[in-house]
Amino acid sequence: MTMEMKGELEEPKKGSILQSTSKRVRMIFSVMASPNRIDILRILNSKGPLTYSELKSLAGFKSKKESGKFAYHLRKLLRQSLVALNKSERRYTITNLGKLVLSLARQIEERSIIESGKMYVRTSHESIEEFNSHKIIQSLVREGSLPLELAQKITEEVENRIYKYQTTYLTGSLIREMVNSVLLEHGHEEYRNKLARLGLPVYDVQELLSNLDDAASGTDGLLFTTGQRVFAEHLLTNILPKDVADSHLSGDLHITNPGIWSMIPDTIFVNVKDLIDDGIILGGKNLDISRIPLSKSIDDITSSLSVIISLLSKEASQEIVCDGIVSLFSKHSKNVEEIEQKLTNAFATASTTPNYNKTGTNVSFRIPLGTDTKIVNAIINAYKNYTKITPTPKIGLVIDYSKGKISDVSEITAEIISIGGQITFTKDKISSSGITNASTKATGPLGISLQSVSINLPRLAFESNKDETYFRARLALLMKPALSSMALRKKDISDLTRRGLNPILAKNTQYMQRSSISLVVNLVGLKEAVFNILGYKDNKEGRAVLHKVIETAVDVAAKKGKEIGDPVHISMTETDGSTRFAHLDGEKYGKNSALNPEESDSYSQGIILKSEEIANFTNKSEEITECNKLSKLLNGGLSVNLEIPNEAKTADIKKSIEKTAELTNSFKPIRNIAICGECGFKDQPFTDKCPKCKSPYIV
Repeated sequence: MTMEMKGELEEPKKGSILQSTSKRVRMIFSVMASPNRIDILRILNSKGPLTYSELKSLAGFKSKKESGKFAYHLRKLLRQSLVALNKSERRYTITNLGKLVLSLARQIEERSIIESGKMYVRTSHESIEEFNSHKIIQSLVREGSLPLELAQKITEEVENRIYKYQTTYLTGSLIREMVNSVLLEHGHEEYRNKLARLGLPVYDVQELLSNLDDAASGTDGLLFTTGQRVFAEHLLTNILPKDVADSHLSGDLHITNPGIWSMIPDTIFVNVKDLIDDGIILGGKNLDISRIPLSKSIDDITSSLSVIISLLSKEASQEIVCDGIVSLFSKHSKNVEEIEQKLTNAFATASTTPNYNKTGTNVSFRIPLGTDTKIVNAIINAYKNYTKITPTPKIGLVIDYSKGKISDVSEITAEIISIGGQITFTKDKISSSGITNASTKATGPLGISLQSVSINLPRLAFESNKDETYFRARLALLMKPALSSMALRKKDISDLTRRGLNPILAKNTQYMQRSSISLVVNLVGLKEAVFNILGYKDNKEGRAVLHKVIETAVDVAAKKGKEIGDPVHISMTETDGSTRFAHLDGEKYGKNSALNPEESDSYSQGIILKSEEIANFTNKSEEITECNKLSKLLNGGLSVNLEIPNEAKTADIKKSIEKTAELTNSFKPIRNIAICGECGFKDQPFTDKCPKCKSPYIV
């Protein structure tokens, strides 16, 4: 053997850089050879600094016999500088070199899996499993209801693609995407819809986290938004009939709150006294909520009331109308001041309930005038106190003046309206949005309205070639599938309620036995359809056509109601679909004056009266006679808003309320209040910036 060959085989001389580097690498690889030491690195990497005993326990060395073994492994890591000890805190941490070694171990593991021909799947239930094509077959048969032979054929093609792509990160969602792609290529769209993964793209999630101004309810708001997006997609792809889903997406129809459409009703009319007198019954649901028995003292009543408001708000998407609050406190009329104080606190506490949507579920208390005056005044005063401390109240009052004088409360209600309070005046049983309570003493104490379907009348008119008869025929045709889907909705809500999703409705009100449920279809843009598109003038003849359209809808609703076994009513109330319809039609037909008026970005919804004009009206004025005529025709409800200018004084608001009450049966004063979006200040009128915090962000 030559000297050159000897030199090649000999170890580098002791102390040389090459020898020390080689030895160091060998020692590090020897450390990686132990799964116990890799586990220790993983634990420190994920958990952060740990004490000796914490690290020992998490690494699985729990018995005394294993103490020596754990100490041996930890010493090895310390000697190679993969782990460091903070002597002052007596805690162990992973070093940057340790992180590098851990990353290398992970890469080696993944590459070895690929080289071995095996593939592992990161599943949706947070585990890693070896790829098994039989699980795809099982999923296709179980979830998509595919015939076994077809499932095997689809799986074989998917498996070939998976091995062809050699994807490093094989996930459950990626496999599902491949399966759905193959199903579409073979023309199986219905199976694909059943197997589709519902959720948000990564970009949308990032946008939600970036635009936190829309997350008014904090984390709850984010979770509700993401959850509703999933259930809305499920509704449109798998629950609704395809023609109804297409009508919603195209803008012929609008479904409000599609994410909770099949889960909870829209408006509930309930006697809150009955609920509190019986005690809050939740059965085995909401076990973390206090069970409050029969309430007798003011403290018990107001505590129960706060809990009831909070719970009921989760069981309706738009509004809860509570009757019986005056009689609830009737035995305590000697303690008016205490009632006022406790009720203010109850309203304030209940206002913390999370929202399902941007506006939240409104809670309205119906106050019948002509009953116990002291209690009535105490409730209204408490509501005024609540309004003062709440920037945008979601609790409101419905003042029933059918048996009392509105002048008795017009002054204080005018003050409340001037600071942003939500008050509706009526002689009928309606919600604050104008929806009629269809329940009677014969049908039971609970009234439920399912009203989240609106029809785009301008769209129908535009596609009817200015033929009024054809327009009404198209309206009738569109209503039938919409009402069939609402009947399915009622069935779904009833089933989920019976199974405990809505415990207050299920337990306390005996939803299935005692409730009166009505289906309500909302008409949007009737004036634009008749006057702007069909070409009729706003005169006696034109209004006759407008009335005929409503009568057609009411007749179709009545006939369809008999078929499906539920009362069906027609309304013209406010909906978020109005703006959406105008926007979609503007994009489809052009933003012309007939479809998208310059002065408004939405279609007409109900009636709008102006307070500065109301003083000149009489019962025979055209605006009033038309309002009262529509109110009689629309058996599902009509929203009548009394617009009050920002500069109006309390005395002016008071006069407007009293005069409007003489002319109509129901109306809601509306006044825009400037609120600081930064600090919530609203105690005085302002325009440019908040007088308190100087913020220019005005809501």
